[in-house]
Amino acid sequence: MPGATLNKQMTQHYMSLPQADDQIQAMYVWIDGTGEYLRCKTRTVNFVPQKAEELPIWNYDGSSTYQAEGSNSDMFLKPVALFNDPFRRGNNKLVLCDTYKYNNLPADSNYRVECKEVMTKATDQHPWFGIEQEYTLLDVDGHPLGWPKLGYPGPQGPYYCAVGSDKQYGRDILECHYRACLFAGIKIAGTNAEVMPSQWEFQIGPCEGIEAGDHLWMARFILHRVAEDFGVVVTFNPKPMPGNWNGAGAHCNYSTIEMREEGGLKAINKAIEKLSRRHEEHIKAYDPKNGEDNKRRLTGLHETASIDDFSAGVANRGASIRIPRQVASDGFGYLEDRRPASNCDPYRVTSMIVKTTVLE
Repeated sequence: MPGATLNKQMTQHYMSLPQADDQIQAMYVWIDGTGEYLRCKTRTVNFVPQKAEELPIWNYDGSSTYQAEGSNSDMFLKPVALFNDPFRRGNNKLVLCDTYKYNNLPADSNYRVECKEVMTKATDQHPWFGIEQEYTLLDVDGHPLGWPKLGYPGPQGPYYCAVGSDKQYGRDILECHYRACLFAGIKIAGTNAEVMPSQWEFQIGPCEGIEAGDHLWMARFILHRVAEDFGVVVTFNPKPMPGNWNGAGAHCNYSTIEMREEGGLKAINKAIEKLSRRHEEHIKAYDPKNGEDNKRRLTGLHETASIDDFSAGVANRGASIRIPRQVASDGFGYLEDRRPASNCDPYRVTSMIVKTTVLE
């Protein structure tokens, strides 16, 4: 565990050195060609940026990120969202970037451009999102953190939202990530322990439009970076352990202004009816492998609906779409799409939902 065994006190000695006001470290973060993993690198700028657009467009080697050939490898990074840096602190920044090819067209894994267009068209509907990001902590050997190396923990049941050293593994990472996100300016709404031991969840939102994807991607980056300091691996694998164990999703809570107003349940049911007609298209957009990853998770067991069938119900966690009981009681609110996999691209998920329910 090299990340955990390095001398952190020695690191702090250097990190506490004074930093000039006109020497700011800007860490550029982007999605690589897998559509699932993140990369980063840092440059110095001579001012404190207030908006992402103030920062210069940069480049990187796309042949090393599954995005270009070595004979034509340069790719462009365009800053699109700015956050405070919880690792270097001070005036230093984390910079979420769009990726572009040599010809200035979006990279194949850049779904943000299309999502931005969709959200702009739907501005008058004020689409809100809250995404429940589940993840699993692993030792560096790929085994779930805290699990017996030659066996399994006790059956699921006592782990969800539980406390105690015999029930929870890795809470320090959850707490450090939560505080780092708040410092960064990310709209993190909460956290909890999940059903499978060593599995956790954080929630992003409520966010309007493109902001949901921006904040979730940066929250994922910060989570990976926090876990790195502890020598622990984060996986967003939708089914990290085969057998009688819960998978991991990224449930997407969604509403328009019409759904949130008095009598909005009618609009919610209308949206669900539209979603039912495009189930297969949504499944293909809800994980990086066009539904193949989700097949292992959406089995109809472990609080999921079958990947082959669309369903909806009040308070039903075994349905594709859940209407929360409070929403059914109030007559307005939001719906929860439980189909997105934990490793989904939130830009694809949110734009697909808006296209289906608002634009088409």
